[in-house]
Amino acid sequence: MPRVIVATGNRGKLAEIRSALDLSGWEFVTAPDLGSSTLDVEETGSTFEENARLKAQAYHETFGLPALADDSGLEVDALGGEPGVYSSRYAGLDATDADNNAKLLAALEGVPAGQRGARFRSVIVYIDADGAETVVDGACEGSIGVEAHGSGGFGYDPIFLPSQAPGRTMADLGMAEKNAISHRGAALRALRGVLGE
Repeated sequence: MPRVIVATGNRGKLAEIRSALDLSGWEFVTAPDLGSSTLDVEETGSTFEENARLKAQAYHETFGLPALADDSGLEVDALGGEPGVYSSRYAGLDATDADNNAKLLAALEGVPAGQRGARFRSVIVYIDADGAETVVDGACEGSIGVEAHGSGGFGYDPIFLPSQAPGRTMADLGMAEKNAISHRGAALRALRGVLGE
């Protein structure tokens, strides 16, 4: 059974990855599943791909297993693409999801609905047992609402209105529905096509 170490401490992200890949005989684990602590990999890259590669390489080298790392974030048109690679730490290094959402909503205060376009973007780097690398990506277009809504998901999900689910935030969607339209879901489907060959 192929065992793949997933470079994340985020249980929500892990659940999405396991649900979207769902490859028979494959096991996707995290460092805590192996009795270790999550690696603190410094994300010094200027792109999602560079950061995903840094994490995948660190986990592959540390655990000696195939490794999968995702780097993703939100790009807001009215903010010139911010928060981008800084999405998880937009309001500071120790910021919570609520802190990041509040800062983003404040930055967009007064911006009309038609100018609040945004997209979630995800890049996944997979390194196999032999060290060969596969890179896939995905995007989900939408806009930023004026207030948080919904109880599912994580990160910016409560304020992101995906174009494919009018009137609902990403946090209003169930796991299967979210995976069907999300940036990470698109990237994972591309990866599943590669791994399932």
